Amino acid sequence: MQPESGNDQSPPYDAQDVTDGGAANFGAAGMTSRGAKYWSSGAIPLIAPEILGDIIAEVADLGIVISDAGKVLSVLVSPTNEAFHKLEHWEGKDIRGALTIESVSKFDGRLATFLDGAETVRPVELNHTDDLGQWEFPVRYSFHRIGPDGAILLLGRDLRPIAEMQQQLVKAQLALERDYEAQREYDTRFRVLMDSASEAVVFVSVQTGEVSEANAAAATLLGRPREKLIGAAFAGCFEQRKRGDLIDNLTSHAIAEGDPKETLELRGKATGVIITPTLFRTAGDRVLLCRIKPADETAPDVNDLSRNLHDLYADGPEAIVFVKDTGQVLSVNDAFLSLIDTAHDVRIRERNLSDYLLRGSVDLKVMMENANRSGKMRIYTTKVAGDYGNPRPVEVSVTRLKAGSESVFAFVFRDAIHAEPSRNTANPTSDESMRSIVELVGSATLKDIVAETTNVVEKMCIETAVELTMNNRVAAAEMLGLSRQSLYVKLRKFDLLSRENDDSA
Repeated sequence: MQPESGNDQSPPYDAQDVTDGGAANFGAAGMTSRGAKYWSSGAIPLIAPEILGDIIAEVADLGIVISDAGKVLSVLVSPTNEAFHKLEHWEGKDIRGALTIESVSKFDGRLATFLDGAETVRPVELNHTDDLGQWEFPVRYSFHRIGPDGAILLLGRDLRPIAEMQQQLVKAQLALERDYEAQREYDTRFRVLMDSASEAVVFVSVQTGEVSEANAAAATLLGRPREKLIGAAFAGCFEQRKRGDLIDNLTSHAIAEGDPKETLELRGKATGVIITPTLFRTAGDRVLLCRIKPADETAPDVNDLSRNLHDLYADGPEAIVFVKDTGQVLSVNDAFLSLIDTAHDVRIRERNLSDYLLRGSVDLKVMMENANRSGKMRIYTTKVAGDYGNPRPVEVSVTRLKAGSESVFAFVFRDAIHAEPSRNTANPTSDESMRSIVELVGSATLKDIVAETTNVVEKMCIETAVELTMNNRVAAAEMLGLSRQSLYVKLRKFDLLSRENDDSA
């Protein structure tokens, strides 16, 4: 490369000039040993080709030397940019073949402007692609004349990081717009719900004690316009209540177990109201949702069936358990907790009711199948035990309830530890067999007496199992630990099949 020095006729410097002049003076109009300047009228010293390549690789991601017709003479890719493919195959080809269709016209227009000798030629952004269109990348090129032979140097900057950042910004903007629309939708739903609710509802900040939101019913009940109520101290609506004391009391009621309520008197009205608070957290601030009712409207109706049933469930002497059709416990009352000696229902929920029955899944299956078939089962005798043993005899009644598309079973347990058996544990034939066994003493050997006793006990157990399962042979066999075929053999042995047929006839 020859330096462009205008009318300066001084000979070009050689390597000795650089040595004699000193590297420290390079780039600052320094003088060589022969008196020649390094920088003269915009000219630069002679640079070795390999050094020039390194400089171009550092200042640009991609350098391409083309002819004025667009033929690629040389390609130089920055070694620090690993995102580019190997582009040496472009050499000797027209650069237009490596451009997308829309970039060809942009390149031709900017090249023509440059060749016309325009003083300033703006950089152009081009999209490169391969012959198959499998990859594409944008590059921003500037045009530079590098010799009298018409060669043009294109210095390119990879625009993919900028394009990726722009895409991320667009995605972030779209996400913000979606969130904004969703927020507007939820805000509209909240406003409609608040305005249409007949119950007075107030939102109170725990930190400041001020009303952050209230509906029209609350404004009417508290006797203040909604605009003045929002932002005012909630304690100012009630007689002789300090802001901190009121908020602390409402917060304590909200986190307490049971039905949280606070009775207050409205300021200037001598009217009592009952506040039911609910505590939650939003945006780092704790908020109280206060539902307000006049005190004179909260007296329970004696004919309120739902309330009466709830009180019966909570305070009744009978143990009540609601389970899913799989046997999973949904809820239990305190009477059942006392029956199995358990302190809290947290340990029982999500467990299976068969875990507390003497015969486990056998008892549960028998009761649920009978209740599912006829809608209810009146009496079933078994035993229940908690995690610490101590089985207790109970009588169980089961009712199948419909909960939407699913079934829920309600079990009522009655403690039968002091009650007389509600069913005959032995048939007359069993009593006769026992008497016959007693009469054998003294007239038969012990071996014969034991064999006869075994038959009597076996017959009694089979009769009891059949009776408990309401003649469900599969359940009876499972209860006795027998196969169904073995149960039928024993039924024939003790002539119980013919008896059942006679009873059904």
